[in-house]
Amino acid sequence: MEPNRREFIKQCAFQKFCNTVLHNEACDAHKELHRHKAREITFSDLTLEEARQLHTFDEYFKGEIAFERAGKKITPKLLLEAIRTLPEEKRKAVLLYYFEGMNDTAYQKQPYGTFQQKSTKEKPQRLCDLYGYRK
Repeated sequence: MEPNRREFIKQCAFQKFCNTVLHNEACDAHKELHRHKAREITFSDLTLEEARQLHTFDEYFKGEIAFERAGKKITPKLLLEAIRTLPEEKRKAVLLYYFEGMNDTAYQKQPYGTFQQKSTKEKPQRLCDLYGYRK
């Protein structure tokens, strides 16, 4: 059986259309790559002024950070001094609990001798309570 001539012509026309579309898309993509390449500059080719415009600086903690509890302004320096005045065992408990993120059972496993035994009897209090600041 011979294929229908009309169907054959339709298939050829559709194939030509598909080939034309693919060819045009390939040409567009190639032109786009050349446009990007023409505009592209490496960092080593930038002038010093242009390079300075490309960076930014984070300004976290630029000013002094303080919070207020019970009408008293607590600054990092005041907090540091208060932590330094604690007995060694309580200081370790505070540092591990608040700054290392360890819970009661996690810091009990730390090899700190008597601290390990005493910390099982008393849980660390809130930081404000240790310094006599009440809510």
